[in-house]
Amino acid sequence: MYAAFASVYDRLMADVDYKAWAAFYHALMERYGINRGKVCECACGTGSLTIPLSKMGYQMTGVDLSSDMLIEASTKARKEGAMIAFVNQDMRKLHIHRQMDAVLCTNDGLNYLKDGRELSEFFARAFATLREGGVLVMDLSTPYKLENVLGNHFIGDETEEIAYLWQNRYHREEKCVELNLAIFVREKDETYTRIGEYQRQYAHESAELYDLLKEAGFEKIGLFGDKRMEQPRDHEHRWFIAARKPVTEDPQD
Repeated sequence: MYAAFASVYDRLMADVDYKAWAAFYHALMERYGINRGKVCECACGTGSLTIPLSKMGYQMTGVDLSSDMLIEASTKARKEGAMIAFVNQDMRKLHIHRQMDAVLCTNDGLNYLKDGRELSEFFARAFATLREGGVLVMDLSTPYKLENVLGNHFIGDETEEIAYLWQNRYHREEKCVELNLAIFVREKDETYTRIGEYQRQYAHESAELYDLLKEAGFEKIGLFGDKRMEQPRDHEHRWFIAARKPVTEDPQD
């Protein structure tokens, strides 16, 4: 679904402070005892978080469902001199040939999972991918944001190179928001190329996420506000979640 969208995604997201976002992931991993090591980032997109995390010393693997996004990510990584493996894979079927110290699901990746079944599939695969003591760290848009900030809103913006019209519709019964974007890219001959993009994001309650993580076998589950090491506030727009895979006791100890 990202074929043409991938080529303009970074321009649309130019105002996002990915370095601060990566720094908070780094801080959360350190809080859970992961100071460096092998990290798999699911829903990595064009690698805007993967690359700064690589520069912090993590051995990064990027996973995404869109091969077009991964082409953009690989190109960016080469230009930055970052040695990163990118894998075209559905994170619900995550399969990495070596165990990871951390698995990340970034930038609303969880919001694209429809329901508890799909969440459970991903949590089970993340659990299997982690070494004992490894951590799963994620962020997602909150139910409040999807319904009250994105839902039933029209957004438009224009720069010299690109313009977009963004119409959203929230469905309370399904707890999802439909995102319809019309993107206009200015070409060298002053004409515009139109790119249409349609997505759905689903709202997930924190209690459901906690229960599903527990069922998957995780412990020490923490819920944090948007880039803050504290409990979320009312009407928070983004949650960060971290959970640890338990260490099995040695029966000889």
